Amino acid sequence: MTETVITRFAPSPTGFLHIGGARTALFNWLYARHHGGRMLLRIEDTDRERSTQAAVDAIIEGLNWLGLEADEPPVSQVERAGRHREVAEEMVRNGNAYYCYASQQELEEMREKAKAEKRPPRYDGRWRDRDASEAPADIKPVIRLRAPLEGETLVRDQVQGDVRFPNKDLDDLVLLRSDGTPTYMLAVVVDDHDMGVTHVIRGDDHLTNAGRQTLIYNAMGWDVPVMAHIPLIHGADGAKLSKRHGALGVEAYRELGYLPDALKNYLARLGWSHGNDEIMSIEDMIRWFDIVDVNKGAARFDFAKLEAVNGHWIRDSEDSVLTDMLIGEKDFLPNGDILKQKDESTTRRLLLQAMPGLKERAKTLVELADSTSYLFASRPLELQEKAAEILNGDGRAFIAGVLPGLQAVSEWKVAELEAAVRDYAESNGLKLGKVAQPLRAALTGRSTSPGVFDVLEVLGRDESLGRLSDQSA
Repeated sequence: MTETVITRFAPSPTGFLHIGGARTALFNWLYARHHGGRMLLRIEDTDRERSTQAAVDAIIEGLNWLGLEADEPPVSQVERAGRHREVAEEMVRNGNAYYCYASQQELEEMREKAKAEKRPPRYDGRWRDRDASEAPADIKPVIRLRAPLEGETLVRDQVQGDVRFPNKDLDDLVLLRSDGTPTYMLAVVVDDHDMGVTHVIRGDDHLTNAGRQTLIYNAMGWDVPVMAHIPLIHGADGAKLSKRHGALGVEAYRELGYLPDALKNYLARLGWSHGNDEIMSIEDMIRWFDIVDVNKGAARFDFAKLEAVNGHWIRDSEDSVLTDMLIGEKDFLPNGDILKQKDESTTRRLLLQAMPGLKERAKTLVELADSTSYLFASRPLELQEKAAEILNGDGRAFIAGVLPGLQAVSEWKVAELEAAVRDYAESNGLKLGKVAQPLRAALTGRSTSPGVFDVLEVLGRDESLGRLSDQSA
């Protein structure tokens, strides 16, 4: 019987879901889906001083917005502290861990000695084989792993290959602190085991942890999950990703107007690829994704490429889907108030009519929302500088000249409107663009827009003629 693949995403709720975490969640989700398995969510909230419920909510909301919902309710690590203590004490009983009564002063002396000898600080094992009867009365003990002193620990990593750690470097790490709280190392292993996790996919900054955690698995006689440590994301300049590169929370990308499917598409291509395919549907990604195809080298985050992918997804979206999305996101977009000026049914109708022309130019939903402003603007329109320049030349005269022809149009449709404008232009020895430019400026208040005849049709006869009359004097 084939084992069900179970992956997990395990963020610390000390801040929002950042873009590197989102990619880790995506890889876990894709791998589970590819194999017909499940992805679980564990909130690693043992740092009580820095963990907040607001961050937990933001992480879950970010995952849901991306469409990366976990397959079971989230597990809180701090709520499992009793189970972690139970395992640590069991390891003491089976001889794979021990109580250590070293004082803070002794530990500090060990660190200073190591520093003086220019070697990494290591606990010297002084309580490995001492009897508890020798314990000082004023010291509450920690529980330490009885790590092997010789040989090596092998991590067979799906991305990094075989990684070997000399056991002498892994240390008798603390499993349970003197106040009875578990350390991160112990909690992760116990939780992954109890949750049935078969594959641990996480950042390669955890690679050293994998060696230490493997020792804990071995001490308990548990199967070690398949490990895959993915490289971190760097900026386009190759430096470690920072806020100036795009190391923002997922909610910031939402506010910048990126589509969830576009962001997933772009994140999937950061360190993983399928031939030369740049644009991938979620179905494609599920079908193609395999963790062994992830590159060892750091991926580079590039806003220009993300915008290009997002622009493709906007153009490729059905008009009704994009309209629903734009209306649904209006409370998150910085310029979402543009979409709140009319009642929702009118807004939806106008957007659906205009969307074929609007979506061709926009790279983000922010740009798309901005380009809709002419649909909802009140007369007289506020003119952008370039639009005012166009009208201040011969523009108003041309509008005054073409108005009678437009007023006489029997059916307010693109073909008839274009015929009327062409007729005026040809009768006056003008190129069509010479008349279309001031029409656009008067109708939208801008120098760029969808096709001017589409704009006329979407605005309708009364609104169009009213706007043109405002600027024809």
